[in-house]
Amino acid sequence: MTRRARIPNLGGARAVVLHREHAAVEVLIRQLGAIGLEVEQAWPDLPATAAGANFLFFDVDHGFDEQFPWKAGEAPMPLVALIGSEAPGRIEWALSLQADAQIVKPVGNAGVYSALLIARRAFDERRRLGEEIASLRRRIGERQTVVRAVVALSGAGIGEEQAYAQLRALAMSWQVSLEDAARRIVELKTTEASDERPRLA
Repeated sequence: MTRRARIPNLGGARAVVLHREHAAVEVLIRQLGAIGLEVEQAWPDLPATAAGANFLFFDVDHGFDEQFPWKAGEAPMPLVALIGSEAPGRIEWALSLQADAQIVKPVGNAGVYSALLIARRAFDERRRLGEEIASLRRRIGERQTVVRAVVALSGAGIGEEQAYAQLRALAMSWQVSLEDAARRIVELKTTEASDERPRLA
């Protein structure tokens, strides 16, 4: 049985609407207020207070890269694209920002609540996947360090299995993880190799 995801309580959340004064914005702000969000509208500059917002709605039709103080795809909150024109270039720009949900203008009486929920879920999932990828990359890097440490310890009659056992014994005696012990060995061997290099007079 699939476990259902819980619907978050949006009451008290903060939203910034980055859009010029327009009837669509008035409708959107009313809808967000009815759902229980505190709303701030701005244009063309994103206010400093936006950093603490829970959601950011932005105008796809007239928006531009310089409005955002972060790199594309690195927004610290869910993004909801407000789309009026379906010009391919504008849609491509919204996609490059990795918008988590969209609302088609003119904004009606429906769709705002679902856009908030979808944006929140997509943002959380993207962040989770990003953290998982970063963790996997760290683990791959740590494995490479373990291999380098084993290679550094092996030689002169000591095979790889014995070198690995020696690395494990060092980790236990130092009371650190295998990866931390490997890092120490690699750093030590690198320092020794550097000291043994002939120096120019």
